[in-house]
Amino acid sequence: MMEWQSEQFGAAHEGRAAAVLADGSEPEPVYFDIGSGGSMHRTSDWWVYDGTLRAPLATGLRAACSCSWRGTTRYPVDWDDVDPHGPHLYDTSGPKSDWAQHIAETEARSVPLPETLAELLRRLDEQLVDLAEEAPLAALRAVAALERTTHEVARQAALNVEADTTSWTAVATALGLTERDARSRVGRYALRH
Repeated sequence: MMEWQSEQFGAAHEGRAAAVLADGSEPEPVYFDIGSGGSMHRTSDWWVYDGTLRAPLATGLRAACSCSWRGTTRYPVDWDDVDPHGPHLYDTSGPKSDWAQHIAETEARSVPLPETLAELLRRLDEQLVDLAEEAPLAALRAVAALERTTHEVARQAALNVEADTTSWTAVATALGLTERDARSRVGRYALRH
């Protein structure tokens, strides 16, 4: 289960606190039989690695991201402080801070927006939020116009990226995504008609 999300990068960079065993490795997912039927529940939530029900005992936590990045700092787990009825209340601020730093570094490596465009987008966001409150039908018309514009611009930009000889690794870094996610995004936009 991913606990932290970045609005800018979505599913490509969802974060969580990951269990770490005494040897420094992350344990395999744990399977639970939740009743009759052929399916079993699978989880890698850090709190299931408490040494009970044949689960290994986690001695620490570290930040983990859906892009496969892992934090290097290991935070000890004090199982006496983990409420079995509310493990999500346990302090995971250390791993979360490490993941936030990973997101900041990912954003810093990605291609910057021109400042004038970034400011225009910020103002547009504010105005559309206000318009949705004051004149929701006008807001819907504005959003439809934006969708038409972004649809065509995204298609043209994606076609230009595909025609360029830039490596997919460079494209992924510029977008702040994994290579797989970058290919998917560019391909999805290129196929728009």
